[in-house]
Amino acid sequence: MRAAILTISTSVSRSEAEDRSGPLLAEAARAAGAEVVAKEVVPDDRDRIESALRAQVAAGVPLILTTGGTGLTPDDVTPEATRAVIERDAPGFAEALRAEALRHTPMGLLSRGVSGVAGRSLIVNFPGSPRAIDQLFGVLAPTLAHVVETLAREPRSGRGHRQGHGA
Repeated sequence: MRAAILTISTSVSRSEAEDRSGPLLAEAARAAGAEVVAKEVVPDDRDRIESALRAQVAAGVPLILTTGGTGLTPDDVTPEATRAVIERDAPGFAEALRAEALRHTPMGLLSRGVSGVAGRSLIVNFPGSPRAIDQLFGVLAPTLAHVVETLAREPRSGRGHRQGHGA
């Protein structure tokens, strides 16, 4: 499965800070069996984030993981940019990340990350903390290959709807 990693950080994009989260997220994706085909740093700018996400969707990358821009400060706009790009919600991923984060810190409540599907790509927002990526990625890792396989399937013809997985 192919993956793109987007680090959302104005300070990293200006070379004022080191990107520690993006490389860690890329390594976690590789350990889960992904081939990281793109790594990009994008400033905390909604239009630029949307553009970067849309470019990866258009390139057919099935797994797009972002890190950063999910908190409560005014420039944390990754969730809004992601919502503008996704066509179908897949909230379980973001919910699972928050639930796992709460096992480690009450500050997990502050993450506003979202998750959803655009075209045949799953987009998941991770917090911008390397520690959070270490703590949270394992929750999603077992599902990623199945998700990518599911998104690649052709629609079944002749059916009005298909029952999905879930509770």
